[in-house]
Amino acid sequence: MKTPTPLLFLSLILLFSISTTFLVAVDAATSPVLDVEGNELRTGTDYYIFPAVRGNGGGLTLSATSNGTTTCPPNVVQEPNEVDNGLPLTFSPVDPNESVVRVTTDTNIKFSAATICVQSTVWRLDDYDESVGKFFVTTGGVEGNPGRETLRNWFRIDEYEGDYKLAFCPTVCEICRPVCGDVGVYVDENRARRLALSDVPLKVVFKKA
Repeated sequence: MKTPTPLLFLSLILLFSISTTFLVAVDAATSPVLDVEGNELRTGTDYYIFPAVRGNGGGLTLSATSNGTTTCPPNVVQEPNEVDNGLPLTFSPVDPNESVVRVTTDTNIKFSAATICVQSTVWRLDDYDESVGKFFVTTGGVEGNPGRETLRNWFRIDEYEGDYKLAFCPTVCEICRPVCGDVGVYVDENRARRLALSDVPLKVVFKKA
């Protein structure tokens, strides 16, 4: 029995639409992240992370103090003044052979700086802080070795309103069910601008150091 021409035509339209949607999704998921000069972010290269909106603080840096005492590992914070660059960072995608940083891809983020703490400067999602109801971004993570043991060390860069945002939703462990969320800024009781999972993401751009 032959398929009626109108039904066949409709089937072809649906198939083309599904295929086009899939290709667009794949292309978006593999697009390279661009810096403020329009160049692709390269792995192992130092960059500054700035807020995309001027007057919304400066670059990102490390804070090893809390209530006047030293805490290790240091937390990831934002400089309060927009003229401050913060510290340079490098990006290492989950694929060690990848030379370009791509959107929506599990990536290690690491400060290119030494600290008084013995831990690494690789970003890591800290335990849930019940006192303020937040998951803060700290350091002391492990670079590479994707899997269940390193789940908290993988962040990603997503496209957001013409710029980018940082997010946490790792896929390096198939059996894990991690908390997912955008990375925003939480101002604590000491007026420190700490990075934490938030309903309001910090819109960011990247500048080569």
